Amino acid sequence: MAVKPIPEGYHTVTPFMTVKDCARAIEFYKQAFGAEERGIAKDPSGKVMHAEIKIGDSVIMMADEFPDFGALSPESVGGSSMGLHIYVTDVDGAFARAVKAGAKVEMPVMDQFWGDRYGRLKDPFGHKWSIATHVKDMSSDEMKRAMDDAMAKMQKTA
Repeated sequence: MAVKPIPEGYHTVTPFMTVKDCARAIEFYKQAFGAEERGIAKDPSGKVMHAEIKIGDSVIMMADEFPDFGALSPESVGGSSMGLHIYVTDVDGAFARAVKAGAKVEMPVMDQFWGDRYGRLKDPFGHKWSIATHVKDMSSDEMKRAMDDAMAKMQKTA
């Protein structure tokens, strides 16, 4: 039997996150996003060298900081320029669960011009997350008109 170039259960792109206190982060992601722990490998000192969680159908790899190898978390580098996006069936419930677990609201859940009900959070480890439920299918033209309307409204209030 041939080995699959992309292992079963993985997607072409798999996020890898570096966090301070990876074990605590895994527990947070379980509470906040319903993550399932898939495995943890620790070094002799107990630091997490590699761990995997699964949220929905997506695997996220993660590890503790290892500064000697250039592996630093958002907390150590002053923030993160990327984020992770989760589609769920109940954005309001998922968002509330994440906030209750300790995430900070960056943008409350609202209906958005692109057809999603959407909100943004920052987790206690400095990583950014957006959560959404797709509520309206839109053509490119409909989305462009909705975006133009939204931008015009923003300019009027600025």
